[in-house]
Amino acid sequence: MRTASDIELVKVSKLYGGNTRAVDAIDLRIAAGSYCCLLGPSGCGKTSTLRMVAGHEEVSDGDIVIGGRNVTLLAPSERGTAMMFQSYALFPHMSAIDNVAYSLKVRGQTKEARRKRAAEVLELVSMTPYAERKPAQLSGGQQQRVALARALVNEPRVLLLDEPLSALDPFLRVKMRAELKRWQKDLGITFVHVTHSQEEAMALSDLAVVMNAGRIEQAGSPHDIFNRPRTEFVARFLGGHNVIRTDGGAATAPVAVRADKVKLAAGASAVAGFDGSSIAGLVRGIEYQGVHVLVTLDAPGNQELTAMVDEASYYAAPLQPGEAVTLSWSGSDAHRLAA
Repeated sequence: MRTASDIELVKVSKLYGGNTRAVDAIDLRIAAGSYCCLLGPSGCGKTSTLRMVAGHEEVSDGDIVIGGRNVTLLAPSERGTAMMFQSYALFPHMSAIDNVAYSLKVRGQTKEARRKRAAEVLELVSMTPYAERKPAQLSGGQQQRVALARALVNEPRVLLLDEPLSALDPFLRVKMRAELKRWQKDLGITFVHVTHSQEEAMALSDLAVVMNAGRIEQAGSPHDIFNRPRTEFVARFLGGHNVIRTDGGAATAPVAVRADKVKLAAGASAVAGFDGSSIAGLVRGIEYQGVHVLVTLDAPGNQELTAMVDEASYYAAPLQPGEAVTLSWSGSDAHRLAA
C-alpha cells in the first residue's frame, strides 16, 4: 500500500443556497496514519466535511491540504483518497471480484492484472471464498467488506468512510468495528470515519472530533474528550456525564461529573440545595443494565442527573421511585465546563 498522508483543513466552510452555513470556518489537522472519527448529531456538518475532503462537495471557503499538497480544487481521483459510502453502492449484476476490479478496468488495466489485484484485496478482507458471488448473495457484513476492498484497490493514502456500520445489526457492528481498526493499523493509512455513534468513535478513533452546528466543539483523544469535555454540549452528547450547576442554577458555572464517579445515599438534608460537592434530589427512574444500575434523579433547578451504581451496591440498599436521596462527588472528579 501507499504511505499515509496527513490532512489539514484551514478555515474550511461550506454554504448551501448562498446563506445556509453547513460548515463554519473549521480548522483541523489529522496526523498521517491515524484513525479520525467525525461525530455529532444530524446536521452538524460532519458529512459535508468528509465530502469536501473527498472532493464530492466544493469548498465554499478555505483550503484542504493532503500530504502537503493543496487539493481544494482537484478532482476526487487526483487527491489520493478513496470513499466508502454508507449505502456501499455495489453493482448488483457484478460478482464481488468484478465490483472490486471495476475501477481498474476503467483505468485500462488488463483483465488478468485487475482480477489479480482484486483477488489480493479480497483476501485482505477475508472474502476470497465469496469472490464470485453477487451482492444479493452476500450478507450485510460481507457486502461491507467488498465495498471496503473496492475502496482499497487503488491504494489510497486516505480512506474516507461515511457511516459504514450504520446498516449493520448491533452484534455485527461491534465485530466489524474491530475489523476496521485492525485493517487501519495493518494498512497504515489515514482513516477518516463519519459517525453519529459516541460508542463507535470511542472504540475506533485516535482522534475524535465532536461537531455541532457546523463547528468543532472539541478534538482530541477519546480518553481526553471523555474525561475532560470542554463544553456542556460535548459532555451531554458523549453521555455518561452529569452537567451540574454548582451555583444554584445559573447557566454560567456548570461542571461535568461522570455518572460512575458519583455516590448515592438515601435521605436528603432539610434544605435541598448545593454545598459544592452534593445535591439533594428525588429518584425518578431505575434501570437495571447488568453490571450496574442506572438511577435517574430530579434535582433543584430542573436538573436531571444520573448515577451508575454497581449491581452489588445497589441491591444491598435498593431505592424506590420518589425516594429522597443525596448525590455527592469528589471535587477531583468535577470538571469545569466552558460557559
